[in-house]
This record gives sequence, C-alpha cells and structure tokens, in this order.
Amino acid sequence: MLEKNVGEETMSLFLRFVLVALVLVAAPAAAQTTRLLDHNTLAWFTYNGDHQVAARWAVHTEAQWRRVQAGGHPQQLLLRLGGVYDLAKDVKLGGGYTYFVTYPYGQYPTAELGQPTPEHRAYEDVTFGADYGRLHLKHRLRLEQRWLGLLDPARPTEVASWQYQNRARYQLAGQMPLQGATLDDHEWYVTFFDELFISFGPNVGQNVFNQNRISGGLGYQFAKNFQLELNYLNQWTQHDTLDEASGRAVFENNNGFRLNVAYSLNFTKGKND
Repeated sequence: MLEKNVGEETMSLFLRFVLVALVLVAAPAAAQTTRLLDHNTLAWFTYNGDHQVAARWAVHTEAQWRRVQAGGHPQQLLLRLGGVYDLAKDVKLGGGYTYFVTYPYGQYPTAELGQPTPEHRAYEDVTFGADYGRLHLKHRLRLEQRWLGLLDPARPTEVASWQYQNRARYQLAGQMPLQGATLDDHEWYVTFFDELFISFGPNVGQNVFNQNRISGGLGYQFAKNFQLELNYLNQWTQHDTLDEASGRAVFENNNGFRLNVAYSLNFTKGKND
C-alpha cells in the first residue's frame, strides 16, 4: 500500500510538472505583441560520465559545446567537474564546479561588448528515481551559485567585476527500453527530459523565469557504461535586461538537436564495467 501511494504521489507530481512546463512554454508565445522573440537553430554536442572511485563515490565529468546557426556559430561552452554520492537506492547527492562561457549570438546577444562572457558556478543537487514498469523516471533538484563576469568597457576582453546570482533548477527525465523489459547492451531506448530554471535572490533582473528546456529522442546502449543519444531540443530563455532600443523584454525560442555521449569508467576494481 505504501509503495502504491508513493507511486501515485510521484505520478501526480509528474503530471503537475508537465502542466506547469507547458504553461511556461506557451506563455511567451502568447505574448509576442509585447515581447521581442529571437529564434536560433541549435546544435548541442555534449558528453557526461560518472566515474566510480569508491563503493558509493563517483567523479562526475561533463562537457558541452553548444552552437547555433545549425552548428556554424558558437553559442556556449560548459565544463563541469563534481562528486556524486550514492545515498540510497536511486537516491544520489552531488555537487561541484562549472565553468561557463557565453558567446555573442542571435539578434539580441547577451554577451557584453561583443566578446565572450565567462561565468563561474558552484552547484549542489539531489537526484532520485522510480520505475513504472519499463519506464524509469528521474527527478533532479539543483541549486547554483553563479558569478557572472562583467567586462571592462575600456578593455572588453577583460573582466572588470563579478556579479553574484542564485538559480534553482528542476529536471524530470525519463528512459524506456524499446526491445524488452530492461535495457541491455546493443539495444535502443527512448529518452526525454524537461528542465525548468528559476533565478532568485540579489542581482536578478527581468528573468526570474530564466529558461525551460524540453528534449526527447532515441538512445542506443553499446555497453552498460557507454550510450549515445540524439534528441530534439526546444529552449525558451529570457534575458535579464530589457532591449535598449524598445524597452521590451527579450525571449529566445531556440530549436535544434542535442547529440549526447554518456561514457563512464569504474576504477574500484581496476576494470571497466
């Protein structure tokens, strides 16, 4: 009975989250007459891996090379290093550091003075999952402490100061095998996620609603520690300042693909699993 109640509560949370996400995605489109919209074509190439170093500890590594204009122009670079602790079955705690760079792109670039803008982040998160037959759902709540570089107008390639901001992120992700009850080597699977970003605290401008990402597609498992995924990606993001010329809020509605490589190593027994 307890497991049934927990399952019903999780599914109810999932349905409420989907409803809220759809509202947030639809809201900017419904206000096109009062907001400026910038459309970009995305091509994101990403890698992530959790490398086991002890019975309950892993080192998380991640790299993302994000591009626009069908891959012809840089958008952002992300490098992340952290630790992961297995608290219980399907419950993990994580934290670490992220280096982030935003390049000038789009009709209303956020990168200052036409130069790449750096950012440093610390993050903490908790992840927990649950199975519903063949479907595995995973929830992740992440907090970020962000230091955004403000460039020097006299020397635009140098950072004059750092602005501090906070952000909360909630991601719901799912995975379901297509060739059996479980995902085995050399099999296909469906993968999807939706992630909502909310800015809070000091120095937050117009973008309390920071962004929302929806993605879905196919994955192929070569081995337990090696997967390749190709997803469609939709991104709504709001700029933290108004457009100087019109005084209107700026939203980006970006669409494209995300190619992800997930590869992990196991150092606990001197071999890869």
